[in-house]
Amino acid sequence: MATDIVMPQLGESIAEGTVVKWLIPPGGPIEKDQPLLEVETEKVALDIPSPATGFLTEILVPEGETVPVGQLLARLDSQPATGVVSRVGGVGIRPMESAPSDHHYSPAVRQLAREHGVNLSSLTGTGEGGRVTKKDVLDHVAKGNTFSATPPASGKAPVPIPSPSPTDLQEEMIPLTQMRKTIAERMVLSRRTAAHVATFFEADFSGIATFRESRSLTYLPFVINAVTRAMKDLPHLNSSWRDQGIAIMKDIHVGIAVALDDGLLVPVIRHADRKGLNELAHEVADLAERARSKRLAPEEVQGGTFTITNHGGFGSLFSTPIINQPQAAILGVGSVQKRAVVINDAIAIRPMCYLSLSFDHRVIDGATADRFMAKVKQHLEQSEWEKLL
Repeated sequence: MATDIVMPQLGESIAEGTVVKWLIPPGGPIEKDQPLLEVETEKVALDIPSPATGFLTEILVPEGETVPVGQLLARLDSQPATGVVSRVGGVGIRPMESAPSDHHYSPAVRQLAREHGVNLSSLTGTGEGGRVTKKDVLDHVAKGNTFSATPPASGKAPVPIPSPSPTDLQEEMIPLTQMRKTIAERMVLSRRTAAHVATFFEADFSGIATFRESRSLTYLPFVINAVTRAMKDLPHLNSSWRDQGIAIMKDIHVGIAVALDDGLLVPVIRHADRKGLNELAHEVADLAERARSKRLAPEEVQGGTFTITNHGGFGSLFSTPIINQPQAAILGVGSVQKRAVVINDAIAIRPMCYLSLSFDHRVIDGATADRFMAKVKQHLEQSEWEKLL
């Protein structure tokens, strides 16, 4: 009995996905719920489990190709097949038939060709059956062989446009992943949309440092707690700009930026203001681990109302993070380092941390932002943390 594998609906607003990698070779056996392939959308990258136990008898969409939700990707069968069709790299049980002569190009290849002005009909494909791949297009571009995207009025074939190719310049072209494209688009959109302003505060983490050592907690749960408490007094920090007015969010859902090898994800802690330090610490660790292993559900990266990015993990002191639209603000947390500070006219050594708030000046005035940061600082420095576990 055959089982169809289709591109799943990975979120309400997701219309397509990219096949990043097939995790089972053509013809290979697979158990139900075992990871079958890795899929990437504009919001999340995750492994898709097999819906049944069987054998991967047919692969219809190669790695790197972007297809709409619902498109057939592959087929499973309960029995091993005598021949396996595969359109991905490598050799299947039965060699794939030659590609049709009318030049079938994947959407990703066509898009890349348009971006670089490449005439696909002039390329010789190196993929299976002579299929033109993204690498073929990029190799063609690297040689300086780009063409005018619009054919001349005479109807003649496009004329090559020479590209500068310095002999002393070495470069490697890394194709853009769907995640990297989405990050780029959203960051540029945010800078175009919001009136970005930043303010900086410094907080003494002495009390937190002493408290956390015996409990194996990171600094982040303390920051989340301080932020959510400050929002109770200044709810404009938990809002969004709308054409009709300013939408104040009743729930506090805090997004936590997690760095990946090839991008960034922001899983969301829902109702963060209702959770104690231990619960926050557990949820932060769980979301970060599953983000890095590509096991987040799509809804876990949606619906955030405020974002915190801990850029200090690698030693960074200051940052002006870009607002995660449609939110109104984002908090950057720098590295906690011991520094000499003046306390009661005396010099002391304290673990200090710089906090930065990037905010949308359309929604939040400077005085409001500074009052918020002052409250965050106060909560970090003066809280009785034992009561907040």
